[in-house]
Amino acid sequence: MNRIEKLQEYLLASPQDSFLQHALALELIKIGRDADANKLFDEILQREPGYVGSYYHLGKLLERMNDTKQAIQVYTKGMEEAKKAGDKHSYNELQGALEELED
Repeated sequence: MNRIEKLQEYLLASPQDSFLQHALALELIKIGRDADANKLFDEILQREPGYVGSYYHLGKLLERMNDTKQAIQVYTKGMEEAKKAGDKHSYNELQGALEELED
């Protein structure tokens, strides 16, 4: 059983598990299923806006999909959430991605 199948199996038991959804989204990106990964990241962030780690990966995915405007919005929202959570590392990572994109 590959990683994707294993994660999908775990999600059957815990369909709202943000960690599992995030991990599955990352695996889907590796095989080029960007739209499916995008959907998972959106689900995570709608349900749990404080799940800061997903903002960076969603932003990078959107950049790759040439949706710069949406990527900027995702990075900005992620920075707000990271600031609320006191997560300086994630804030700086998101800020760096945003600055790189805006250059």
